[in-house]
Amino acid sequence: MPRHETVATTNVPDSPDPSWRPERTHTDWLRNKLVVSGPSEEVARFRAAAAGSGVIPWELDLAGLEEEFLLPMAAPEDGTPAISLAGAKLLARRLRDAVALNHQRALSRMRTDRSCPLDLHRLLPVPATILRLGPEEGESRAWLARHWGVTRPLRHVVELSSTLDRRRKKMAELRVGFWSADWSPWQAVVRLRRNWPELLFVLTPDYVPGGTEGQGEAAGAASAGEKDKSAPVSRARARRG
Repeated sequence: MPRHETVATTNVPDSPDPSWRPERTHTDWLRNKLVVSGPSEEVARFRAAAAGSGVIPWELDLAGLEEEFLLPMAAPEDGTPAISLAGAKLLARRLRDAVALNHQRALSRMRTDRSCPLDLHRLLPVPATILRLGPEEGESRAWLARHWGVTRPLRHVVELSSTLDRRRKKMAELRVGFWSADWSPWQAVVRLRRNWPELLFVLTPDYVPGGTEGQGEAAGAASAGEKDKSAPVSRARARRG
């Protein structure tokens, strides 16, 4: 993994994902732009295929999550609980219930929500065997890293205004801005190039001054190689199937 440069906290987006849970590990967020261009009909097909809710339908271990909410409150590191054990249990249960409700709402809207213009789970679905592990297991993160190039869903995905010359009647483009965890989703772009050979994919990370070293070169090399061929609180334990 590359050495990470922390993005200023004023620029780090809040999580729009209702199934989000607190975690121990720190994540740096990188702003990106992806431009997809090509024949109008093919861009329209890609636009329809890529649009979704932006949610990954993980299976959550709610009992394990409740326990991990409880432990820091019942046995804090400084040894002085802020609330009683009964109060801690009640709060942990309420937090668990809130996570469960938000996650169910997210899952239910997946059928009809197409507000996210670049839903990687629709384009490159996470297998059911990985979904059963949950989002925090090492195997889940490893799968996302291998197939998407990032270890978390994209955040704040928005469609940007097109800059394509309008005189090019038979051509179209889709421009999308988003934030990605620690790295750009270059693995996803490599796979999308294979799956959509008539389209051109240009991924541009927006590094802060002195940003992550090595990522730009690695991503650029991977993209060039593919083009040559074809044109801190908790870590939820996941329920295993």
